Amino acid sequence: MSKVRPPYPAEFQQQMVELVRAGRSPAELSREFGVTAQSITNWVGQAAIDSGKPLPGKEGLTTAEREELVRLRRQLRQVQMERDIL
Repeated sequence: MSKVRPPYPAEFQQQMVELVRAGRSPAELSREFGVTAQSITNWVGQAAIDSGKPLPGKEGLTTAEREELVRLRRQLRQVQMERDIL
């Protein structure tokens, strides 16, 4: 069974993104900091989307849009439960 780890702090993620932009590879940072290279790659891609410059073929939702989507889905579930009770 895999171990679930709490999310890395936003500051740490941003530091990894800046190091990749400075020329270090995700694999190198993975070995040094104990984070998977895929996580670092995902953070770099999301940072590009958030800055309005998505990587080719990696268009998607910004972090703010993702947060709003989660909030709206939660609100929808609540309203549906209330409707079902009536």
